[in-house]
Amino acid sequence: MNIPRSHDLLYTDWTLTESQFAPDQLRVRETIFTIGNGYLGTRGTFEEGYPQALPATFIHGVYDDAPAIYTELANCPDWLSLVIIINTERFRLDRGEILHYERQLDLRDGVLSRLIRWRSPTGDTVELQFERFASLADPHVLGLCCQIMPIDFNGTIAVQSSLNGYPENQQGLAHWEQLDQGTIAQGLDQKLDQGIWLQARTRSSHIELGMATKMTVMDTDAALQVTEAPGYPTMMLTFNVNKGQTIRVEKVVMVFTSQEVALPVQAAQTKLAALSSYAILLDAHRQAWKAVWQQSDIEIEGDRTAQLAVRYNLFQLFIGAAADNDRVSIPAKTLSGFGYRGHAFWDTEIFTLPFFTLTQPAIARSLLTYRYHTLAGARRKAAHSGYEGAMFAWESAATGDEVTPEWATPTDAYAEAVRIWCRDREIHLSADIAYAIWQYWQVTGDDTWLRDYGAEIILDTARFWMSRLEWHEQQERYELCGVIGADEYHEQVNNNAFTNRMVQWHLEKAVTVYEWLQRSFPDQAAALAQRLQLTSEHLRRWQTAIAQIYIPDNATTGLIEQFEGFFQLQDIDLNDYEPRDRSMQAILGIDETNQRQVLKQPDVLMLLYLMRDTQTISDDVLQKNWDYYAPRTDSTYGSSLTPAIHAILAAKLGAAAIAYQQFMQAARVDLDDNRGNTADGIHAASAGGVWQAVVFGFSGIQLKNDGPVATPHLPSTWTRLKFKLRWRGTWHHFDLKPDSGTPDSGAPDIQGFIFDLDGVLTNTAEGHYQAWQRLADEEGLPFDRQANEALRGVARRASLLLLVGKKHYSEAAIEEMMERKNRYYVASIQSITPKDLLPGGVALLTEIRQAGMKIAIGSASKNAKTVIEKLGIADRVDAIADGYSVDRPKPAPDIFLYAAAQLGLDPAHCVVVEDAAVGIEAAIAAGMGAIGLGPTERFGGAADRVLPNLVGVHLTDLQTQRVCL
Repeated sequence: MNIPRSHDLLYTDWTLTESQFAPDQLRVRETIFTIGNGYLGTRGTFEEGYPQALPATFIHGVYDDAPAIYTELANCPDWLSLVIIINTERFRLDRGEILHYERQLDLRDGVLSRLIRWRSPTGDTVELQFERFASLADPHVLGLCCQIMPIDFNGTIAVQSSLNGYPENQQGLAHWEQLDQGTIAQGLDQKLDQGIWLQARTRSSHIELGMATKMTVMDTDAALQVTEAPGYPTMMLTFNVNKGQTIRVEKVVMVFTSQEVALPVQAAQTKLAALSSYAILLDAHRQAWKAVWQQSDIEIEGDRTAQLAVRYNLFQLFIGAAADNDRVSIPAKTLSGFGYRGHAFWDTEIFTLPFFTLTQPAIARSLLTYRYHTLAGARRKAAHSGYEGAMFAWESAATGDEVTPEWATPTDAYAEAVRIWCRDREIHLSADIAYAIWQYWQVTGDDTWLRDYGAEIILDTARFWMSRLEWHEQQERYELCGVIGADEYHEQVNNNAFTNRMVQWHLEKAVTVYEWLQRSFPDQAAALAQRLQLTSEHLRRWQTAIAQIYIPDNATTGLIEQFEGFFQLQDIDLNDYEPRDRSMQAILGIDETNQRQVLKQPDVLMLLYLMRDTQTISDDVLQKNWDYYAPRTDSTYGSSLTPAIHAILAAKLGAAAIAYQQFMQAARVDLDDNRGNTADGIHAASAGGVWQAVVFGFSGIQLKNDGPVATPHLPSTWTRLKFKLRWRGTWHHFDLKPDSGTPDSGAPDIQGFIFDLDGVLTNTAEGHYQAWQRLADEEGLPFDRQANEALRGVARRASLLLLVGKKHYSEAAIEEMMERKNRYYVASIQSITPKDLLPGGVALLTEIRQAGMKIAIGSASKNAKTVIEKLGIADRVDAIADGYSVDRPKPAPDIFLYAAAQLGLDPAHCVVVEDAAVGIEAAIAAGMGAIGLGPTERFGGAADRVLPNLVGVHLTDLQTQRVCL
């Protein structure tokens, strides 16, 4: 699969930057730029709003009834609203002109910021810097600020801050009824420190919410007006500004619900009145994140793309997990979107929990305790289905009762509704939960929690399994029929290997836990046995059943049959259906998919992965099952749970290229929206799987009796991997490096190429020349083609200064002329098509790609991304460094160093292809190889090699001349 790259997303080790506004990616980016603190999550919508935006704030556990889907997390009142009015013209990105745009998520500090330079329809230019955070130090505190600087006008600015009490879900359903609202009068000074509050309640679950906020303006005097439209209390500050003046507006918000306090409105108001300054709150938030990363960070050297992607996924896990609330879990889409309505699946226990168990055990304990609090719902489901004990719901919310919709409602009015069988047949979850409990106990040694909570879960679900197992007299074995395994493409199967073996394992551990409880805590064991009506006969039946549960494996071939009859289904070659942009089930249909040997996600391979530390699985057995099942698994569009597991197993089997490709597919599932559904929310299971792929896959961590042990299989570009794990109260530090026995050839290994754009891959020089000539004519400046040659490869500002020479212009005039020239140039490139690619470029890029090397663009142009998209080569480029990426232009090395960092490569492993002398100078200063395109005299002997153009050039032509730097 060729993973699409989001070329306007730039990576550093800790920051994710969106370098241009993409309206067609609006809802995807709202998900990607979600912030949160484990108590709540707020999607990355704009403070000023935007048409078709989907603003949402979700608070853990705030569920409310909804038609057809039983219950969902209620979209809470919107706290973000901050409208800015410039000389009566409202700031909004769908009007006016965006001169500069940058949005950045700082993962280290948990802060989302946005920098915009915008010209209003009436011609006023303003620079706005937004910043927001959801405090990790105090989960009830939210902060937002905006710095406003008029660029070219004096006038009046109004800032309007609201609490919107009328949020809706995707279908337009409003969960909240408004109870009250008002104003908080405080001792006002010239900074206008006053507040408003809102009180609301969910319509069905009757959870009350209180919000209170205040807004402070710095560095100026302002007039305050408060309006109280029902359900929409608003404050508006109005002040005069002068050109170049910076005004700062700060907004802090308190939010409580009746799940934490009896009187949430009073709690919000009281806390707001006693609150510290915005700066102090932000510092406390940053310190809290610092403490988290000190325990749970993963450091990767040599691959910046992987480094950022891993940290991004860990960030999403942190902000989706409640540290202090053991009555909530992690929803499948965290708190970032409406997907799956905030319900919890097996994703939590199998995919996300290991990260917390081994780095943040207190959070892991809370997540598992949630399952204890939902035992009553699990027992109701078992009884409703005619079974004993506890049968956990496939989708769970507040009570643990089953909330999986019975039918999938079609969007087409003429289509038939589809029955969702997972709620009835995908029963392996109860064993998955037991598996997570056992792992938590083994890792932490938390006997108290197992005694008080975990044992009851394991034992009561074991009672369910004994009532669900079917005894077949003729075969003299227990079976499980009519189930769905981990692979959901097959909806009613008998003796699914994954389910049967997990149940067998579960009963083994139930016996062990019961005997441990009797030895260690006999009084508690007796009380629990009485409560669950457990007898010695139950224990005997469990022990007998363990050996009699049927597992469909073949000792001769080493293959495990996914379920009875799987090998008799029609085989399939997924390559016959490529390229595609949807799942195999969507292509074939449900019934046809049921009859094919195609998997939605790993089933047998998932079983072998989970059993890795509990039974001996030979490499031969793993290899044979990998060879059979991996090619039949729909890893691209079937399930986001697949790639991380495949990466782990491929790493163990020594399939390094496959392991890395699958790992990056998982790591960038949301950053690249490579499944087309990131708008619905973050893929939480994949995020947890990414951590497992690094720790259990590339690091080869095995959990032994005396602690974790590493057997690393690092990707070739990773020069170092550092992390730590907590095992029974002690931190184990891992600092892994590649095999030091690899011979050194003495010359740097070329791993990536950085291409200039103009004059190398396309020729937009004429457009630049015409734009400069027009500007020069308008300003009465001497300019011709010979003078234009001196501007080759030079950044816009430096080019303009060469053009104006000794003629004096103010800074404002310089800014205006740069923007004017850019408008002329942008107009000229609108007609660019792939036909404008210079000969030889595409063939060379393709050859480099096929060799497994990385490609970046290093261009001084601030329009490089637009040109690349129009040329149709975006899928051949891994990173873009342009005029927005660095402050110092060529001949400074910054732009090429930035490009190498984006590729995750050491500069010594990169070669630059340039057509300008200043570009060659910059490449040499960066410590990179340098190949010049053009006449030899242009480069003065500085380039490693000079070529006239790229016609007929092959990769070997670029490699053979690489010098040892």
